[in-house]
Amino acid sequence: MSEAKSSVTSPADHTPPAPASARRPAFRLDGRVALVTGAGRGLGLEMAKALAGAGARVVINGRRAAALEAAAEEVRRETGAEVASLPFDVADVAAGREAIAEVAGRFGRLDILVNNVGARDRRPLKDFSPEEAAALVTTDLVAPMMLAREAAELMAAHRHGRLIAVTSIAGQVANRHDPVYTASKAGLTGLMRALAVDYARSGVTSNAIAPGMFATETNESLVKDAAFSAFVDVRVPVGRWGRPQEIGPAAVFLASDEASFVNGHVLVVDGGQTVRM
Repeated sequence: MSEAKSSVTSPADHTPPAPASARRPAFRLDGRVALVTGAGRGLGLEMAKALAGAGARVVINGRRAAALEAAAEEVRRETGAEVASLPFDVADVAAGREAIAEVAGRFGRLDILVNNVGARDRRPLKDFSPEEAAALVTTDLVAPMMLAREAAELMAAHRHGRLIAVTSIAGQVANRHDPVYTASKAGLTGLMRALAVDYARSGVTSNAIAPGMFATETNESLVKDAAFSAFVDVRVPVGRWGRPQEIGPAAVFLASDEASFVNGHVLVVDGGQTVRM
């Protein structure tokens, strides 16, 4: 991509805003096409529901076809939106490339990519083999990087797109015995900032959502642990776990026209946990 000769632009360089009558209602995604990875359950499923509820046509991804189709039917039932399931392993670069091509072939475009898939392995670094560390980094950083690459080129061709990565507050603050995941999420944050610079002039913005502690299926044992939930009550300023449905509006905002000037940002959704001393 060619770089501009100067970072300073004149008012004449800016496209004037559309007349009010031509703008879509606030935070609506009608006509947009979204792909959400890892959307068979948890935060991915909630973001898919929110995007669909805002009018987007949504493709949800996971590895288990039957479970994924059940999730797609749940989104259809709750939102009345057009929802398709697309099972593939995001760590398989070729499968990801084929998936983006399939979305383009079916819908003619892709406007929103939510890279949500992630894995976690809490162990001290000394307990990781190089192969184990590489596998986790592949899932949490390389896989979304390659999928974003394919999506960004398709979006750029249509001069519109929203790349959204679900990172974690672990990408900004560290906890004990969680080094590989933390490094991967910090790398994913850096990736979104880099893509924000590379693709913005093609009409594609790149941002991240950093969730804190949410009461998802993955955290069910911790939610039921009275001692840990007491810790959450003290550590998180709002005094509770995040509700999974509270992540959806963040995705809708970043995907919307209202966020057209939000680029390279990390939207933290953690009840204030990372700002507390």
